[in-house]
Amino acid sequence: MIFSKVMSVVIGYFCGCFLTAEVITRKMTGKPCSELGTTGNPGMANVMAHLGFKPGILVLIGDLAKTVIAVVISMLLFHRTGRIIVFYAALGTTLGHNYPFWQKFHGGKGVATSCAGYFLMNPVTGLIAMIAGMLVVFVTQYLGLGAAVITVCYIPLAFLCDGTEAGILSIIMAGLMLIKHGPAIHDIFTGKVEKVDVWGNLTRRLKRH
Repeated sequence: MIFSKVMSVVIGYFCGCFLTAEVITRKMTGKPCSELGTTGNPGMANVMAHLGFKPGILVLIGDLAKTVIAVVISMLLFHRTGRIIVFYAALGTTLGHNYPFWQKFHGGKGVATSCAGYFLMNPVTGLIAMIAGMLVVFVTQYLGLGAAVITVCYIPLAFLCDGTEAGILSIIMAGLMLIKHGPAIHDIFTGKVEKVDVWGNLTRRLKRH
């Protein structure tokens, strides 16, 4: 049982080390993602902000896909462990995305991989947490705050609906998210972070099409 959980984290980690943003940024600019924008973050928001909507969506798809791949492999190998194996694989993917060994452990923030894990573990509670986060983003226009709300909101839902082990894993996932978003959240309250009008940007893009 322990072996299957550890191996699922390992499988997830190596899947997570594939940074979609790095591939797309290098293909489009010839430069590493670390040189993209002011943050150099290998995530959807940074790529979308500097390379466009479609590249950003491709990054999102890639980051979601690697979580799904890790979960599927783990479920096929260790299905007897039960559904909790989904969370271990997603945890590993988030660790790999955030701390890829080949980038000297400097990676992304794990928003897409965490959300994918929440949804795959429990579609209902995962969707509730993501909707809560999106509402916060639409109202406050702060992406980092919305990401933090998603992961914190999921914790009580995990305990209530999926049990103690899932709840504990969700706390670990929340910790990873808050470590990465901590500085940005601090900057929000000190007025150093620019707002992003996600809803306005989406409606303007839809009108153009």
